[in-house]
Amino acid sequence: MQRTTLLKLLALSTTLALAPTLAAAQAYPARPIKIIVPAPPGGAIDTIARVVGDRIGASMGQAVVVDNRPGASNNLGTEVLAKSAPDGYTIGIVGGSHNINKYLFKNLGWDPEKSFEPIVYTHEVPLVFAIYPQIPAKTLPELVAWMKAHPADAKVATSGRGSAQEMAAEMFRLASGAPMLLVPYKGSSAAHPDLLAGRTVLYIDTISAIQAQAKAGNVRAVAVSTRQRSKSLPDVPTASEQGFRDYDANSNGGFLAPAGTPKAIVARLNAEINAALKLPDVRSKLEAAGIEIQGGTPQEYAALIKSDLDKWGKVVKQAGIQPD
Repeated sequence: MQRTTLLKLLALSTTLALAPTLAAAQAYPARPIKIIVPAPPGGAIDTIARVVGDRIGASMGQAVVVDNRPGASNNLGTEVLAKSAPDGYTIGIVGGSHNINKYLFKNLGWDPEKSFEPIVYTHEVPLVFAIYPQIPAKTLPELVAWMKAHPADAKVATSGRGSAQEMAAEMFRLASGAPMLLVPYKGSSAAHPDLLAGRTVLYIDTISAIQAQAKAGNVRAVAVSTRQRSKSLPDVPTASEQGFRDYDANSNGGFLAPAGTPKAIVARLNAEINAALKLPDVRSKLEAAGIEIQGGTPQEYAALIKSDLDKWGKVVKQAGIQPD
């Protein structure tokens, strides 16, 4: 009898302890939600935040506001997200640099796994090997041969420290043995003029940023970086198809919440975002921007983050890149 009474009291105390959290989750959201984008307007993660934010705002009955916080290789906005209140009213979306910057910067102010609760893996943006069209190379093996024959001219544009484009170029340099000189720029808009003029000969850029130039013939798209061909450029073979069998690089990411956000709120956001990603108008807008739509559970996104951290950590170590 005493044991039964004790068990009942323990169950009651547990229920009372959880009551505020359950009530908060049931009432959520009671005010507008903010999505932090650690990048300027116009890019892939900004596009996803705005398109998906509009739809989940409508379905959840609250305004969703996008807050762009660019700077410091996407670290500035990501740190703001990490230090936000874990109440579901501030979430964020990250891209490829999220799982790379851990190895490139000594004092981030956040950890890609410990500082966040994964909500959902939203996207993958394939990268395109775009070359200066006067280079007489139509395949990756031909490009590597040309670089080895012209090492002084083998200048490769990147989007700067910590970018997926930089890591993709480092991975290709390691895989090919080509004598590449990486030249950092502040994003695609800064890198394109030098590629179009032949001052650099290769830029491994996102499809969303380079596909217009490729379709216009201003650059030659010779490969995509992912295991599968891109829906946006289906005639362009993958690097794997051209002999680089283990090559797999992309700019991917998803939505995160600050660590400690209640699981019930994370589950609600996961369900809302997954539902939005399945809507035909959402899919058409994102796919038109070269974005490959994903989705899934928080646990699946957490596993992807861990896998990417392992992959990029090996690339950084093999390339001998030292953190700033």
